[in-house]
Amino acid sequence: MKRLNKHSFIKSTRGMGTVEIVIIIAILVALALTFRSTLTSYAQSIMDYVFDEGKVIGQI
Repeated sequence: MKRLNKHSFIKSTRGMGTVEIVIIIAILVALALTFRSTLTSYAQSIMDYVFDEGKVIGQI
């Protein structure tokens, strides 16, 4: 069995990809929860423009 010293343990990058992905997802969820009302109203205005007024769908 290979003995790991302190320096090789710190330089080891195994598993770092998973940790980075989890941190990015956590940040995106936090931003979505923080700006939930703004994002919802923006998405609603886009949906109203596309579907209710018929400007985009009517031209197709």
